[in-house]
Amino acid sequence: MYNGFLPVSRQDMIERGMKQLDFVYVIGDAYVDHPSFGHAIISRVLEAHGYRVGIISQPDWKDENSIAVLGRPRLAFLVSGGNMDSMVNHYFVSKKKRPTDAYTPGGVMGKRPDYATVVYGNLIRRKYKDIPVIIGGIEASLRRLAHYDYWSNSLKRSILLDSQADLISYGMGEKSIVEIADALNCGIDVKDLSFIPGTVYKTKDISAITGAEDETYNGVLLPSYEEMKETPLKYAESFGIQYQNTDPFTARILAEPYPNGVYVIQNPPQKPLSMEEMDDVYRLPYMRTYHPSYEAEGGVPAISEIKFSLISNRGCFGGCSFCALTFHQGRIVQVRSHESILGEAETMIKDPEFKGYIHDVGGPTANFRHPACDKQLKAGVCANRQCLYPSPCKNLNADHQDYLLLLKKLRALPGVKKVFIRSGIRFDYLLADENDAFFRELVEHHVSGQLKVAPEHISDAVLDKMGKPKKSVYEAFVKKYHKLNEQLGKKQFLVPYLMSSHPGSTLKEAVELAEYLRDLGYMPEQVQDFYPTPSTLSTVMYYTGIDPRNKKEVYVCRNPHEKAMQRALIQYRNPKNYELVYEALTKAGRDDLIGFDKKCLIRPKGGKTDGAVPSHKRSKNKTDLVGRKKKKTIRNIHKKKR
Repeated sequence: MYNGFLPVSRQDMIERGMKQLDFVYVIGDAYVDHPSFGHAIISRVLEAHGYRVGIISQPDWKDENSIAVLGRPRLAFLVSGGNMDSMVNHYFVSKKKRPTDAYTPGGVMGKRPDYATVVYGNLIRRKYKDIPVIIGGIEASLRRLAHYDYWSNSLKRSILLDSQADLISYGMGEKSIVEIADALNCGIDVKDLSFIPGTVYKTKDISAITGAEDETYNGVLLPSYEEMKETPLKYAESFGIQYQNTDPFTARILAEPYPNGVYVIQNPPQKPLSMEEMDDVYRLPYMRTYHPSYEAEGGVPAISEIKFSLISNRGCFGGCSFCALTFHQGRIVQVRSHESILGEAETMIKDPEFKGYIHDVGGPTANFRHPACDKQLKAGVCANRQCLYPSPCKNLNADHQDYLLLLKKLRALPGVKKVFIRSGIRFDYLLADENDAFFRELVEHHVSGQLKVAPEHISDAVLDKMGKPKKSVYEAFVKKYHKLNEQLGKKQFLVPYLMSSHPGSTLKEAVELAEYLRDLGYMPEQVQDFYPTPSTLSTVMYYTGIDPRNKKEVYVCRNPHEKAMQRALIQYRNPKNYELVYEALTKAGRDDLIGFDKKCLIRPKGGKTDGAVPSHKRSKNKTDLVGRKKKKTIRNIHKKKR
């Protein structure tokens, strides 16, 4: 096996003695050979199974010859839009263009097209009419069936159809891509690959899927694309069915009808990786950095976030409504062994740029190191029950001992000064553990001055739509966190992530959140507006106004001005937000919060201090200190004039 970067040019192929590649992998990101990048994992897995893989990174989508630089592959083209959905990568929630792209050399924006997977698939089809095209990655995975697209404000078809691809490998894909490769290598036509878990294909014959006597092949016929376009409730119903069929042990085959007798068929997900299989994936010979050809452009910014971080798990049973992990990685947590993670850490330590700090040890949720309960690896997850929402399941195994032991081992490695945890901590799961040993060690050893957590909101009505724990749970966590800091002699803070305009949030709930922040004496520097991304429960609520879980109507804030008011309320102390906050409070019927009382958020109009922060509530943050300095300067000027 060649120990270096995979071929990116004909010259690379010649040096390796390759006349033709088995697979050419077209990617929307820069080529970074690190296991935090999907293209690196899939290409290395294929290489480990004896296949020759080359990489075409960010081809010129206006030139079909850019797709031919490595020649025609023997088996298939693979396509991925990148580590992020290309539209999320390109646009803020306001739909304004982002100025930089962390996954592109030099951070340059515009090196990939909008809807990259679709564009690349069509580019290949123009050049090679008959070659198999397999699409994968986060963009294809979350757009595998009909989906609401926020940027065009429309219900789009399955990406399989729009990209002219033959097959989608959805989810993480290590098992399905090998099955696809082996089948193609055996001479099976790509159009006959209808049997592989973790794939989506198209057909005009569904007789073997719906109505078959053998229940193994008894699938579910979803509402048609035309029905869903016509009636949003049908889309909510379809998504509800999909949401109940994301588990590899219990999921049924799903068939989505399209015009002209075409059906898009989703097979159940691939089975979760065992610990040994996870270790095998992460011990492959990654170069752990970006391709050297990018050095002149300043490298790839995204590497800085992950170069000295360790992935310890995948999958998440948290079940947040606004998160697509259920659809991409699934709810069953899969983990690497301590030996595998420690081995990677020892490799990191040898890097000349390593300064003694491991930036993160985690995954989608850092403190998940095993499945939620013992039955999940045999019977799968519950279709109609979440593990943590609305309260922890009685069968939940809330135990941090394995994660705690892993962190202790990492801290003990020679050359390691500090091990941080920057992945999300699920605080309700933390509290569900009766043993607070991990919580104590988290505070003592793994916080860098401030711990970032995600209550997202404090209104129970909104939290219910988010699939998050109640406000009282967060408050219990905050109380215990401060108590542990006090006991350990630490002065560390909490930074709560908050979201505005999530479905279910009216101005009433936004004001409720503002009052909570007032009582807390805290104003967030940043606020995240709800971003409707493909294949989340929250996005379906946003588009349809219906909660797919119970078919009930949900209030949705779509008006940009109201969204601005909800966001401004969270940052009501900022004088720039005064007019928006004033309007919001008036519309919400909360004029009682406009005045000079200590409970008021802002002062009335017409006074000398419109929008100013009441003196008794000023926090000693940087913003307030700057404001005080300006006022002091003004007073000094007046004194000199007198």
